[in-house]
Amino acid sequence: MKPYSDFRSDTVTRPTEEMLQAMLKAEVGDDVLGDDPTVKKLEELAASIIGKEAALFVPSGTMGNSIAVKMWTRELEEVIVEEKSHIYNMESTHMTFISRVTPRPLPSRRGAIAPELVRKHIRMPSVHTPRTSLICLENTHNNWGGAVVPLENFLAIRKIADEFGIKVHLDGARIFNASLASDVPVKEYARCCDSVMFCLSKGLSSPVGSLLVADRETIEYARRIRKALGGGMRQAGLLAACGIISLTRMVDRLREDHERARRLAQAIYDLPGITLNPEEVETNIIIFYFNHPTMTIPELVSRLKEKGILCLPVFGGVRLVTHKDVDDEDVERAIKAFREILAR
Repeated sequence: MKPYSDFRSDTVTRPTEEMLQAMLKAEVGDDVLGDDPTVKKLEELAASIIGKEAALFVPSGTMGNSIAVKMWTRELEEVIVEEKSHIYNMESTHMTFISRVTPRPLPSRRGAIAPELVRKHIRMPSVHTPRTSLICLENTHNNWGGAVVPLENFLAIRKIADEFGIKVHLDGARIFNASLASDVPVKEYARCCDSVMFCLSKGLSSPVGSLLVADRETIEYARRIRKALGGGMRQAGLLAACGIISLTRMVDRLREDHERARRLAQAIYDLPGITLNPEEVETNIIIFYFNHPTMTIPELVSRLKEKGILCLPVFGGVRLVTHKDVDDEDVERAIKAFREILAR
């Protein structure tokens, strides 16, 4: 048995053997000079899948989101975000640091902000107040336990954005998880947004990389921003080769991650101290609140580690994420560990 079953995040996935072989055989150039053929192939593939004109390969999802905010806003403006969103809580304040804009966090129902609440908080510029210039959405929603934000919510917010001439960016780090769970094609979500960022390095198992997708002119501007942020890469085709496999081989298998997460949630939800509705586990992320009479969250996480289960404390509870590198045996191991630790 391996020493640990790692449920901390789907970012811990290892590249497949096919990816490693593709790296060895990748045709490369200098991507900053625009002549890496494998990067070009990946960007064209990503744009086609998402339904936009062009794409930009970036080192990370945070950089992709940073570039998106920068390319759609100017200093002294305001960006509407969901209050538990990754872009607001977990990306090192790049909105204020890089773009010098103010985030306007709004509450939601499992990541879906009420459209009328969005409308209420759109502001016109004055000597006292900033102009609202961008709305950022997230799907799936990480800190809402991998919740799928409904397409109807996207459509309603898009309509309001159009009324006020505001851009919409999607942090779609796990957009393929959302698509498979909802049976809504990724292009339908993307059609509601001016730009989309999605990650290759989570459930899709590439070692590095994300894509930012938008219209061609804006992506050319994004390329300049990427360079300014230090994200210009040289023989990046070595990494892009893995990304091509992620998009052509690894999407459909995300359903396995969803099934394992549901099975794990169903097995532990009624254990002492755990507050979890297994019906709300839609994709590959489980977040449960923990309030136990004799055990703290750090103690639970530590005791799970002693039994070979790695997970993370978050928001007054614990997060577990299923992915390619945790199989059915790992799920059973986790279930057994939880039951032994929290036995009545």
